[in-house]
Amino acid sequence: MPGKPPARAGQALGWSARVLAAAGVDSPRADAALLVAHVLGVPRGRLLVAGDLTAEQADRLAALVTARAGRVPVQHLTGTVGFRHLDLAVGPGVFVPRPETEALVGWALAAAGAAPTVVDLCSGSGAIALAVADELPGAVVYAVERSPAALAWLRRNAAGTRVAVVGGDATDPGVLADLDGRVDLVLCNPPYVPDASPVPPEVADHDPAEAVFGGPDGLAVIRGVVARAATLLRPGGGLAIEHDDSHGLAVPELLRADGRYADVTDHPDLAGRPRFATARRVLPE
Repeated sequence: MPGKPPARAGQALGWSARVLAAAGVDSPRADAALLVAHVLGVPRGRLLVAGDLTAEQADRLAALVTARAGRVPVQHLTGTVGFRHLDLAVGPGVFVPRPETEALVGWALAAAGAAPTVVDLCSGSGAIALAVADELPGAVVYAVERSPAALAWLRRNAAGTRVAVVGGDATDPGVLADLDGRVDLVLCNPPYVPDASPVPPEVADHDPAEAVFGGPDGLAVIRGVVARAATLLRPGGGLAIEHDDSHGLAVPELLRADGRYADVTDHPDLAGRPRFATARRVLPE
């Protein structure tokens, strides 16, 4: 335990950030703000005008900061993650969505018509599906996930929304077979990290391996998604697949080699790294 934080919110924020920085956490100030705001029950923007921490709150903050310094994901400690305009419940058993995936959703919204049918494969927490449903009220959205643990989080997040949750393998031809040839957009953030790649402790120790690693070259699931999406999509329908930053050439090549896609394009993330590929389903032969 790194001691006890000061009672004043601003000082507690500084104390938390210093502890996290000393532990090598990548974003100590931002994570400290999330934890202090969580303990106080206030938005991050209100921290500097928040009241003092009680003794119980100071103890809770010290425990949370200690856990984060031990590389427990901050999202597991607060129980939520922000994604576009949503706050999603996350925790052990489900992949924590990253900000990079928001760009894929932005592409989908720009590519969609007024009332598209959208399928989110490898849905995990439901981030992509729920964001599309939230920002495109006319959309009919399906979220497909095979992991029982992740499905529990997906159902929790989708409760009360228009997103239809489907348990099953994203590459199984029998899953959503009734939609074959009728889907306007297929979106997917699959497991894509090559098996031997080093990953941060937050990922290695807390994200489910089946949601992170995609075989020796990272493309095992992506190959199946490319094939399944071609059957689901209507002619002219769009596909977007997130991929590893080492796949900027490989995933577009898979799409072109399939023979059922046109307008294949790769897109960078905000850091300029290759991040997701898009394509359009051509007319069947």
